Amino acid sequence: MPDASSDTELLLLPPSLRLLAARGMARSYRRGVVLIEEGSIGDNLYLILSGSLRAYSSDARGREITYGVYGPGEYVGEMSLDGGPRSASVITEEASRLVMVTRASLLTHISDHPEFAFELLTKVIRRARAATLSTKQLALNDVYGRLKNLVDETTGDGRHLALTHQGMAQRLGCSREMVSKLVKDLELGGYLRRVTAGEYQRLKALPARW
Repeated sequence: MPDASSDTELLLLPPSLRLLAARGMARSYRRGVVLIEEGSIGDNLYLILSGSLRAYSSDARGREITYGVYGPGEYVGEMSLDGGPRSASVITEEASRLVMVTRASLLTHISDHPEFAFELLTKVIRRARAATLSTKQLALNDVYGRLKNLVDETTGDGRHLALTHQGMAQRLGCSREMVSKLVKDLELGGYLRRVTAGEYQRLKALPARW
């Protein structure tokens, strides 16, 4: 059963979200729980206290494309607050602690704190821009170009690329087999090093073309 958010949990959120979270209910979810189904009608958004959520779409053959992965301090579900159908599905990528806030509670919060409406609008615009960029990359880049962008963005500050081949395929909109071939070639070329299963270190800048 859901339970009220504690003061300690609320401290995990940015200040602008703490008052909103206080209007919702906290709950723990195991990994692999589908919180939102694309095309469904819903009016809840989820604030993330811990764990991570992935927004994605899938086709009749089970192929998926990932729009984004979101962690603590972020929220998902805001795109359906206009009353329309959900534009994407959302699943827990790992065990997560979330606060569910209803549309009615959000509207009350905005009425009491009008400045939050601007923050919400900014979030929607940023995600729309990200979706536009992803669509552009899918249309104009080949699979290797998209993989290079993913590696560059993920490892630019020295971090490792922590994705399985299937996870990369979901991000890139291609088959797992294609990703496996490209990653193997990059390993042989001395560009990537496998650290553990699903984790790679970039050893040097990837070439512009492959």
